[in-house]
Amino acid sequence: MQLPLDELQSLLKTLDEGGASEYEYEDEKIRVKVVMSRGQAPVVTSMMAAAAVASTSGAASPAVAAIAAADPNVAFVTSPFVGTFYRAPSPEAEDFVTVNGSVKKGQTLCIIEAMKLMNEIEAEFSGTVLEVLVDSGKSVEFGQKLFKIRKT
Repeated sequence: MQLPLDELQSLLKTLDEGGASEYEYEDEKIRVKVVMSRGQAPVVTSMMAAAAVASTSGAASPAVAAIAAADPNVAFVTSPFVGTFYRAPSPEAEDFVTVNGSVKKGQTLCIIEAMKLMNEIEAEFSGTVLEVLVDSGKSVEFGQKLFKIRKT
């Protein structure tokens, strides 16, 4: 499920006009959290259910299928939308996660900037980061693999 841009813009406008600083919505397919701070760009956190990501990302390549068959505990975190990928909250800050580092469910993995909104991408499961598949500052597409993680 994707939130259309016009609906997101309308939501942000309504929150701003109403003076709300935080909004959260969750159902069985998606979780969206918007945090607004005066003088800063809104931060939108979005987590899609794993089944939704798998069904929208298309057929896996033979190499990806072979890796998944070899180790069912290896999973990929994919981009929920088009934007710019950032490994850290700012250029001088440390990366959210590192290769061979552990992650907890709900932990921020990266930020994807889309339409001047900074969207935190959270881990949907705990595990160990095996590989970061995108360089910081690079553009990403919807469904593009960002991280390879071994579930624990």
